[in-house]
Amino acid sequence: MSAETLPAALVKRKAVVYVRQSTQTQVQMNLESQRRQYDLVEVARCYGFVDVEVIDDDLGRSASGAVARPGFDRLVAEVCAGKVGAVLCLDASRLARNGRDWHHLLELCGLVQARVIDTDGVYDPCRPNDRLLLGMKGSISEFELGILRARMLDAREAKARRGELRISVPIGYIWHRETGLGFDPDLRVQEAIRLIFARFRQLGSARQVLLSLAAEQMHFPRPSDGRKRVSFEWTPIRYGTVISILKNPFYAGAYVYGKSQKRVALVDGRVRTTYKHDKPFERWEVIIQDHHEAYIQWSEFERNQKLLAANTYGKADGAKSGRGGRALLPGLLLCGRCGRRLMVTYSGRAPGHPVYRCERPNLMFGRPRCVIFGAKRADAAVAREMLRAVEPLAIEAAIQAERQYMQQQSERRRIAELELQQASYEASLAERRYAVCDPENRLIAAQLEKSWEATLKRVQACEARLAALETANPVPAMPDFAALADDLEAAWNAPGVTMRSRQQLLRTLITDILADYDASSREIVLTIHWRGGQHSQLRVRKPDSGEHACRTSEEAVAVIRSMATRWSDEAIAATLNRMRLPTGQGKTWTGERVRSLRRLRSIPAYRSADKNGEWLTMSEAAAKLGVSNYQIRRLIKEGILAADQVVPDAPYQIRASDLQDERVTVALACKGRPRRATSEAQTSMFSDT
Repeated sequence: MSAETLPAALVKRKAVVYVRQSTQTQVQMNLESQRRQYDLVEVARCYGFVDVEVIDDDLGRSASGAVARPGFDRLVAEVCAGKVGAVLCLDASRLARNGRDWHHLLELCGLVQARVIDTDGVYDPCRPNDRLLLGMKGSISEFELGILRARMLDAREAKARRGELRISVPIGYIWHRETGLGFDPDLRVQEAIRLIFARFRQLGSARQVLLSLAAEQMHFPRPSDGRKRVSFEWTPIRYGTVISILKNPFYAGAYVYGKSQKRVALVDGRVRTTYKHDKPFERWEVIIQDHHEAYIQWSEFERNQKLLAANTYGKADGAKSGRGGRALLPGLLLCGRCGRRLMVTYSGRAPGHPVYRCERPNLMFGRPRCVIFGAKRADAAVAREMLRAVEPLAIEAAIQAERQYMQQQSERRRIAELELQQASYEASLAERRYAVCDPENRLIAAQLEKSWEATLKRVQACEARLAALETANPVPAMPDFAALADDLEAAWNAPGVTMRSRQQLLRTLITDILADYDASSREIVLTIHWRGGQHSQLRVRKPDSGEHACRTSEEAVAVIRSMATRWSDEAIAATLNRMRLPTGQGKTWTGERVRSLRRLRSIPAYRSADKNGEWLTMSEAAAKLGVSNYQIRRLIKEGILAADQVVPDAPYQIRASDLQDERVTVALACKGRPRRATSEAQTSMFSDT
């Protein structure tokens, strides 16, 4: 069709030249395609159009419908307004890659009688033949896109199944041109990754790995050039870094492809595709074990995934790592009746007392709780059993712990030395760059000098950190472990030992503990499953109704019982405080507290309360003789005056008849010289006259 055949009314309208390329790479590299599309402006003028508009807003955007195309939307809006007489494009694939957009545009062009022009000619969508030809061109374009995509994906998957597809690899690996996938040659990067796995092996928690490494000012490389991963900058380690390393199978020597998937959704009438959605392990497309060098074994990788899952969700087949708190056995206790793990709750006033409950049947089905018991007695019993079990191996365990501690200190020094080595190299490089620069060119020399000073400061910081490690952790002498077995209980109860440390130690020895309740004997039966297959059973008495953990010690009750027949409640309280025997709540004694305990235990009051004159206190004896308390105490210490004392540090109780003893009378009559014990073998310095 020639220019003369176009209706004059259409030529008076504007012609729109639609320019599009699918990707940014095509925009930068495929310049000839751009040039040919922009040349359509001259083609429009040849057809008689004076007003020619170029719409190139969609350069670098795909026409598959996955992304928005503002240029195409503007074209459709102008066609609907009847302002467009012809739409010019290089071919149908530039306008649309899916049938919906293509046929929608053709329908609109047919309504306003606009023409579609490409390099092959002019098409009128109102004519059936032209409409059929344009429809076939759109279908061929869509089919072509599907064929190309399918071929590329099939080739990609085939190469991935052979382990030859060079996908993006995590930090610590690099694609070598000759040998393929291998370790990053940077030793500092390798040491940082190995340290993360070693800490997780030791602590069993990704969060604790982060806290321990952050406390040591650990740095980890992060790409500074996006996805290229060619240059890195060392920044403080993050939790996401720890998790990504622990969950990545590449570090176990496995080549993995297809572990994530894309999801397609229709949003506001357009297709939206999102990527990087993780798939379950069993749905991974390619898993090739022993494909390349590994930081850890595949078995250790599987154990790490189970432990991470247990820490996150508390699954039934695994116990969480020790996380502290006030209870010793959370996560280890299993109900002996339903098999579920027992939960820890807190009763009483804040902070409360830990209690183990089988809570799931009650929460899920409204059934009574299978087992419920306090944590204090059960924790103490299991701790005693654990100490008894490890006592024969105490020396060997202590030596192994010392060896691990020294290895950890060596790792810290190694990381600091590598960091200092890299900082020294960067400082030397900055110095060489500054040396080769022309000093007169201050625009460049000033910046290079500033960079050199920054690297020198980094070197000083690394040297100070290494010196601090050497000073704070000198090589200690090997201690004597011969008496360690006798000090296990003291070490377990030491103030510096946290509950988290006790929980972690317990989990290295015990797999789980089966808890059940024996109603006949009112005892909690704990069956301990030790690692290695051994089993042992403990029975812990359950407190009676009204009995609580804040009980006064039997030693204090015995003192009160023995003194109550002779002494007042205030005197008993003073004696208990001197003996450092606290109340059941850990408080000091008062007369009222002693009186309350006597009433609760049905202990009668002291005999001196009758005031029958048979027994006297020290103050009463001094008043009767007309002397001071000091003189009475002196007579008691010299053995002249007889006195009873229920327990050490208790007040003296004196029989009234003993005050009439002749020796007491003579001792009190001797005045005017110091009263000291005399010896027959020593001549007195004072005469009797």
